[in-house]
Amino acid sequence: MKYKIDGENLEVVSLQIGGNEIIYGEAGALTFMSGNVRMKTEASGGLMKGLKRSLSGDSFFLTKFKAQGGNGVVAFAGKAPGRILPLEVKPGTEYIAQKDAFLCSEGTVDLDIATQKKLGKGLFGGEGFILQKLSGTGTVFIHVPGDVIEKQLKPNQVLKVSTGHVAAFEPSVKFDVERTGGIKSSFFSGEGLFMTTLTGPGKVWLRSMTMKDLASSLKPYIRTKSRSSRSSSKKGMNVSFGSR
Repeated sequence: MKYKIDGENLEVVSLQIGGNEIIYGEAGALTFMSGNVRMKTEASGGLMKGLKRSLSGDSFFLTKFKAQGGNGVVAFAGKAPGRILPLEVKPGTEYIAQKDAFLCSEGTVDLDIATQKKLGKGLFGGEGFILQKLSGTGTVFIHVPGDVIEKQLKPNQVLKVSTGHVAAFEPSVKFDVERTGGIKSSFFSGEGLFMTTLTGPGKVWLRSMTMKDLASSLKPYIRTKSRSSRSSSKKGMNVSFGSR
């Protein structure tokens, strides 16, 4: 398989696949494909794997792509401004990614869940109880909102990350949470009560934007249905009074 990533703020990954190669994509992530590529929606890995994907923020079903009669092209993109990060997995080289990060992969890559062992990590770490575990053999692509910041941590090196900004990390990295400071810092710094603590050795990938921050920034500009209804109702009343 060969791939090419195009774009800047809204990246698209194009995969060139042969007749014997299989690609799995997250439902709804397809951008385009060549005419000889066939797609089929299935619960890859069976019922239990489908349920695990649902818990990790992805869909129960994945879409399977395979070329017929020669090489084909299939392309995928994320659902928000961000980067597409390719990760190579093999025995002994696995990754833990943010829930709903999976975009597409070769058919030989295994997508599973990694649960947080401590209650505090799930409640306050900003990453949730369920993360995605990427293993097997091949290339997997994850979508990272915003820009990607890559860090290589040395043994016992600690990196403190604002809630929700962890995109992925190697399993050798220790993941935990801790208080941001005193009461004043926790409530008035704007950073929340807790921060994620990553301890090396290992590589980590951070994201400059979270979906929560994106949604909050757009909220003032989105007219809710109730507001639209009230506005339409007022306009209707004005017309009614004017006609009398």
